[in-house]
Order: sequence, then structure tokens, then C-alpha cells
Amino acid sequence: MLRNTLLFFLLFGSFWPALAQKATFNGLGSELGNLYRLSDAQTRSISPENFTGAKGKGGMATEGTGKNASRDLGQGWKVSPSVIIKAGQSITVAEITGSGAIQHIWMTPTGLWRFAILRMYWDDEKEPSVEVPVGDFFGQGWGQVAMLNSIPVVVNPGSSFNSYWLMPFRKKCRITMENIDEKDMVLYYQIDYTLTDVPNDAAYFHAQFRRQNPTQYKVPYTILDGVKGRGHYVGTYMAWGVNSNDWWGEGEIKFYMDGDKQWPTINGTGTEDYFLGSYNFENKKTKQYQEYTTPYVGLHQVIRPDGLYQANTRFGMYRWHIPDPVRFQQDLRITIQALGWRYNGRYLPLQDDVASTAFWYQMEPHAPFPKLPSKDDLETK
Repeated sequence: MLRNTLLFFLLFGSFWPALAQKATFNGLGSELGNLYRLSDAQTRSISPENFTGAKGKGGMATEGTGKNASRDLGQGWKVSPSVIIKAGQSITVAEITGSGAIQHIWMTPTGLWRFAILRMYWDDEKEPSVEVPVGDFFGQGWGQVAMLNSIPVVVNPGSSFNSYWLMPFRKKCRITMENIDEKDMVLYYQIDYTLTDVPNDAAYFHAQFRRQNPTQYKVPYTILDGVKGRGHYVGTYMAWGVNSNDWWGEGEIKFYMDGDKQWPTINGTGTEDYFLGSYNFENKKTKQYQEYTTPYVGLHQVIRPDGLYQANTRFGMYRWHIPDPVRFQQDLRITIQALGWRYNGRYLPLQDDVASTAFWYQMEPHAPFPKLPSKDDLETK
């Protein structure tokens, strides 16, 4: 027995250290459980003070929005902290070559956030994988700041938008912002990323915006449709404006996947249930809607009528499927009903103002997105 053990060690003992050396950490998915691990990944950051993210090239600007303020101090003293996006124009805020992943995005845009369209392109694709008004991407669909404290999206005072969605790419990444307003906008931003190897099973990040105002009578609202291929759904943000009195959130969410036709595989029990609330989001003591914001789910915004121009109640809600991603192998479609109450205990199909942003990962290519609503149909009123 001892002889066999010694022979095994002599033959294979040197194999295990070599294997351990190959199991290097690529730097993606950092959290407390692996934060101690070293990696050969290269950290980079793009901002108006370093448009390319190149090593050792930050703070060199001699022209920029801070030139006048820094006139007594000169180069290196906040000469270019932001960019101006002219009315009707689009700029590239980041273009990265190589393999790696976006790890964090910070932005604070001025103007009407529905009129600033954020787009992201992975590798050599011509159509964006992300196409969302910047406010809705960060859970701010009503154009008013609502604090949001979750794992992948954080909104801080005064209008600090943060995304921690991990966004891998293998060849190239390009991020643009289009200003469809008639006024110029100012954008402060920073995009933090790493250059590293990306595993073969890494899917690409996608986000898609939709809106109906009003929703069609007796027709479920579509959150996502036309998704083909293999992937997993990771989150929903909804900006919901109520156009009637009484409770509005009886509608069920339905996930149709992998060939489902009339009947879905996942069928929810109510709108507030999907956003992990219950009984009308109501605080039983105050008899009012109760806002909440947690790592994975929240009703973080309630806009109440003010007796003058704020005529309707409006809500911002998010549900991140991070511990419970909805996995699909072939296709995915998601709908939700706008449903309230009639007199005498009967359901009432509603015609509300509903906008949604769907977040998911999938392998490319992805199906073309539906055309964004017109400028007038994007506006929050």
C-alpha cells in the first residue's frame, strides 16, 4: 500500500501545483468571498478627464467645461470634468478595445432624462444590446430623483446614478448617449472597467425600454418579447402611472419561455406580489403607500397628487432576479396585466401609463429591438 501511494505521488504529485497555478482569478465578480484574491486583470476608467481610459493619461486636458474655473491653476486642476451634448446630437462616452467587462458606471445628466438615450454595443454588433432612456436605466423614469439602494443600481443625492451590472465583452465595447432634446445637456460620468480574460460561458448584458400610455383595454402590457437564444432574465424596473381611482395592482406577471404559447411557465399572483410587497403596498397605520428600497426589490418612488398639477399617483418599482435568475434556453416573453377593481368585487382592466425596462443576459446575436417611442410619447406627463 505504501509503495503504491509513493508511486502515485511520484507520477502525479507535480501535476497539482501546476494545475493550481493555471486556476488564476480573472478579476470578474469581485465580492467579499474572493476580494483577497490577486489577479492579472488591468483596472481602467473612462471619464471626461481621460476619454480613452489609457494608462497614465488622466487629467491632461487643456480644454473643457472647467477651463474657465481652472484658469489660475492650469492643467491637472479639473479642466474637463464633464461634456456638453448638443441638442439632437449623440456622443460616444466610451470605446474600449480588447476583452474585459464594465464594472461600474456613474452618471449625473442634466435636462429631461427621457430625452437622453443610453446605448451599449458589444463586440462588432451594429444594433445596440442596451437602448434605454438614461433615467429609466437607473430607476428614475418619472424625471424626479428617488433614492434607490440596491445591489446593481444605486441612486444617491442629488442626482447620482450608479450601475454595478457586470457587462462583459470579448472584442470591443462602445457606449453612446443621444440627446433628443431641443436643449443642450451636460453630462458628468465615469465608467470603470477591467481588461481581462472573459470565460466562454459569459453572456452579454441587455436592457430594453417600452412604454404604453395608455395601456390597451383587456390587453396585457408587454415587458419583453422577441428574445431568442439562451440566457437568463435578471431584472425589471417599472414606472407606473395610475389613471383611475382605487387599487391598481391586481395584475399578474407571466413569463413565457422555451416554446410556451397560450399558457406561461411562471405565473405571478399580483403586481405588488411580484415586487415582493403585499396588500396594496399599504402601511396599515398611516393608510398610505409605503416606500421601501432593499438590495433586490423595492417600491422606491411614490409621487402623490398635490391638489394642483400633480394630478395622478405614480410609482417606481424594481425587482432584481440576482439570487433567482429566470433561465431560458430558446426564447422568452414577459407580460403584466394592468388590473384594478370595479364595483361589487369585479376586476377592472385599466388603461394606465406604464413604462418598463427589462434587464437580461444572453448569448449573441440578439433579436432587433422595437423602435423607441417618439419624443412626445417618451415625455413624462
